[in-house]
Amino acid sequence: MAKPLLEVRHLKKFFNVAAGTLHAVDDVTFTIEPGKTLGVVGESGCGKSTTGRAILRLLEPTSGEVIFDGVDVLKLNKKEMRKKRQEMQLIFQDPFSSLNPRMTVSETIEEPLKLSGMIPDKDQRFTRVLELMDRVGLAERLVNTYPHELDGGRRQRIGIARALATRPKFIVCDEPVSALDVSIQAQILNLMKQIQQDMGVTYMFITHDLSVVNHFSDDIAVMYLGRLVEKAPSEELFRRPLHPYTEALLSAIPLPRIHNRPERIILKGELSSPINPKPICRFANRCPYATDICRQEEPQLTEVAPNHFVACHHVKKQA
Repeated sequence: MAKPLLEVRHLKKFFNVAAGTLHAVDDVTFTIEPGKTLGVVGESGCGKSTTGRAILRLLEPTSGEVIFDGVDVLKLNKKEMRKKRQEMQLIFQDPFSSLNPRMTVSETIEEPLKLSGMIPDKDQRFTRVLELMDRVGLAERLVNTYPHELDGGRRQRIGIARALATRPKFIVCDEPVSALDVSIQAQILNLMKQIQQDMGVTYMFITHDLSVVNHFSDDIAVMYLGRLVEKAPSEELFRRPLHPYTEALLSAIPLPRIHNRPERIILKGELSSPINPKPICRFANRCPYATDICRQEEPQLTEVAPNHFVACHHVKKQA
């Protein structure tokens, strides 16, 4: 097994709100190997995007460790972090709101090169911009166009080119195709996969669409109310989901057939509050297998099979 490029250990991000402390990300631990993709899935509000932003220190974590390429980035000062961020980039969910409407395509892609000082010469920067446009499938004739003149697919290609400008090793992809048409989604996913093969970049791919993450990710991590409840290789997770929440998510994937469809699991019960949560299973209110221990003790993420981790008292009993 290769040495991980990214090790996230007991990462926490809490917010002080009027009602108390909101546990947006609570004790999350995982690793990603170089050149691999970790898909992070879960319902809206489960902490997926907050986890990605905390790793990049766009949000300062409450506690934990983020070991990137052997360095704990949470211990870096602002100047050191600015330098390190060249190797850690982000692709945003909404390709329109993430772009400056007053900047052309070339200016947007060139901006990271100017801010980082990687390429001081203006002509060389422009040459690099053209290379990046070609890499992501943007025609050279679009170099002086503005975001409002382009469709969603081209805007997202600009976002990808901007993320690639500083030659990063790791990119957090925050639902990069959810705002696009299905046909365009496939094009963008194929582009990102080709970039990974050519450049060896490592992805953390955040999404709520399990059908997308199945084909794109090497491993999948499932989050629920700030906690990691299951993590396994993609094929293993789809073949043998262990956590009841993962089972429910998989049953909701639409399948292009009428017969032999798996029965849809409808979750009932009220969501637990992420504000001042009790040290119990946060899924217990909606879980069909919940017992007394689930309402008394919080399950810990445990390896129940090779590289298959799950946080569930019910699964431990079965094992």
